[in-house]
Amino acid sequence: MNKDDTFYASDGEILRITTYLNEKHFFGKTLVFVHGFKGFKDWGFGPYLGEYFAKSGFFAITFNFSHNGIGKNKTEFTELEKFAENSYSREVRELNEIIDAIRNGFFDEVDRNCKLGLIGHSRGGAIALLSSSKRNDVEVVSIWAAISKLDRYSKRQKEEWRKKGYFEVLNTRTNQLMRLNVEILEDIEQNRNGSLNIENAVKNLNKPLLIVHGDQDLAVPIVEAEQIYDWSDKSQTELFKLFRTGHTFDIVHPFSGTTAKFEKVLEKTTHFFNKYLN
Repeated sequence: MNKDDTFYASDGEILRITTYLNEKHFFGKTLVFVHGFKGFKDWGFGPYLGEYFAKSGFFAITFNFSHNGIGKNKTEFTELEKFAENSYSREVRELNEIIDAIRNGFFDEVDRNCKLGLIGHSRGGAIALLSSSKRNDVEVVSIWAAISKLDRYSKRQKEEWRKKGYFEVLNTRTNQLMRLNVEILEDIEQNRNGSLNIENAVKNLNKPLLIVHGDQDLAVPIVEAEQIYDWSDKSQTELFKLFRTGHTFDIVHPFSGTTAKFEKVLEKTTHFFNKYLN
């Protein structure tokens, strides 16, 4: 059973949610999937992973960040002005508010004291690390193709960004030019040594961490996974490399079916969560 819901963040912005539950297999544990940059809960593998984890016994929560560019239309970027205004700090706060909602009983299907794990893909992996490193009520984290740094821009790009007030990225799937306002750059620079420091987040995580990465990832090179692993507590961390696959583990959008590589990701993540969500 899957259900769409709406959650209002502390600033009144809408976070659209889909939850997945298989009552026959459910054993009381919850996971939250955190999408990445230009991602959304209904992209490619989103609904499939929700169903997969529900069949594996979890209550699975997928959601859209309020400023990811997706509005009422589940699969098209119709809110480009919001996309331009997004920030890392906003996404960290919104993920924390989703977790708070679990703990405050927003989701009737699960106990507010349930065991909880996070999965983050790409930029969502960084957001999961930054959020969970400061919480004791998240027990396990898995990051898929996650970035190890937020500042991914050259000096020249930043100069142009500040001069114009925005930076444009091409969505190769939709051919949309998507703006990022200069505020996201300022957010990175102002908080790089504090709330948005991924290295510190990993070093202070103090919980089991599964790092999954494809060796042919062109969007986020596997060296970033190795960097995160280098920062981590090796007694609680596992680095799982997949060979001959890239950033989305051979999954495409629109979804045309699962792949052998993605099934390995799901199986490994499920095993890891079952091991540590005791």
